[in-house]
Amino acid sequence: MTEPPLSVFIAPLFIAFEIIQLVAAEKLLGIRQIEAGVDPRRSGPGELASALWTGAMLAEGAWLLWLLGHETLRVHALCVLLVTLLGFTLRSNCTLRWVLVILTIEGALRMGLMVSMLGSAWRAL
Repeated sequence: MTEPPLSVFIAPLFIAFEIIQLVAAEKLLGIRQIEAGVDPRRSGPGELASALWTGAMLAEGAWLLWLLGHETLRVHALCVLLVTLLGFTLRSNCTLRWVLVILTIEGALRMGLMVSMLGSAWRAL
């Protein structure tokens, strides 16, 4: 078994990002917003928040692609990427009411996989 890269230990930052993303999704797509008939595409976050959010998602994707090259973490990284791709596919093909449900499940799965990845990396040290 090869030693995992130390970059895996920035996973808590991405877990925190996932939590922030879930809170933001609830604020923008929550039950109150749906009941009020608010279209989140018109009242979404500003340009700076959107740019930071997009940058964080791209950084997480690049980090996961980097981890694919390491034997110890390959399965975890691949699963996180697959959950992300599946969630994106489902969200792009569903009604607004289901987007928050899918985002919540997707975020929970990604966080759980990252915690598992950290456990595997810690045991491999």
